[in-house]
Amino acid sequence: MPWLASKAWATSRPLLSSTPLPLPRHLHLAPPFLLDDYIPRYLLLSSVEASRKRSAAYAHLRNCNLCPRRCSVNRYETAGVCLIGAETAKVNVIAPHFGEEPCIQGHNGSGSVFFSGCSLRCVFCQNHDIAHQRNGFDATPEELAQWYLKLQDVGHVHNINLITPEHVVPQVVLSILHAKDFGLRLPIVYNTSAFDSLESLDLLNGLVDIYLPDFKVWTKASSKRLLKAEDYASAAMESIKAMHAQVGDLCFSPDGIAKKGLLVRHLVMPGKENEGQEIMQWLGDEISRDLFVNLMEQYRPDAYVGKPLRSSRASSRPASLEEATTNKPGAGPSSTTSARYSEINRTVTGHEIWSVRRAAEDAGIWRFCDPVRHDGFNL
Repeated sequence: MPWLASKAWATSRPLLSSTPLPLPRHLHLAPPFLLDDYIPRYLLLSSVEASRKRSAAYAHLRNCNLCPRRCSVNRYETAGVCLIGAETAKVNVIAPHFGEEPCIQGHNGSGSVFFSGCSLRCVFCQNHDIAHQRNGFDATPEELAQWYLKLQDVGHVHNINLITPEHVVPQVVLSILHAKDFGLRLPIVYNTSAFDSLESLDLLNGLVDIYLPDFKVWTKASSKRLLKAEDYASAAMESIKAMHAQVGDLCFSPDGIAKKGLLVRHLVMPGKENEGQEIMQWLGDEISRDLFVNLMEQYRPDAYVGKPLRSSRASSRPASLEEATTNKPGAGPSSTTSARYSEINRTVTGHEIWSVRRAAEDAGIWRFCDPVRHDGFNL
């Protein structure tokens, strides 16, 4: 009899009362930041709103004001500081990317699109071969849309991650609207230096789900010397406020993948910890204490930092900060008496990183993208 057989099987098994089965594990997220379901914002646009976005995108290209430099050029005829025209965007790499925050890259990667060109000229840029040059291939908005769909349908990525897109916002807007019509359903990540204009962010409103700005430096002196944009900090403050007003604090689905909101990065730089502290204080006071922050520790001398001074410059003027020897803790082997930007020609110290983190906590910020502290995958 089936019942007897099952009874015999049950009695022949060892008793398990002393070793209870483990309870299922769940990812616990605070309810305000947990989404049961999420529909990307661009899927909620009406056809009328989409048409208005298209018209506005073309208008921006004819009188460019996409970044605070406000070149005001007709990009169908010439290019501004970014060196990019109107018909296409210059793209360097399109691929699933596993170098982002765990909540952005997930297990399948972030569908990253690295745009060539940039409105800034950061002397320490770790992507300077992409951002400072026009390396890559030209892609129309329609072709970009097809790439988004490939990333979604073939790569199974968690989002479309637009990296350094500030100078090609009209092309990006048109590409998202094209992809929407052909079945894109992933959140859009706008991965920016925060050197955006309010007009540009207004064009993106309703299309971007996650804003991922990097607030770099605080003072005008650092902005002018290291970014070649004296008004960077004021532009970043204005931009980040507008981004937060659009999407709010970072929210997740139950699997720990970010779906909407603002995530601010700050690359801690050698000797600039005071500026990082000011940035953290401003973020806590003016944006949100529930802001999600990534304090990045991976600064290294790159691009123009540590390169030898031109002999003509070195001989025509007295020694200055650029020529000074770097003897601070954390200084690397490339620190020399004739290095360019020698004040940042080293890695950061643990104390510098800790001091910025402490300032963020003192400002009331508590949501951090901390390094993984176990052998598993950090979500």
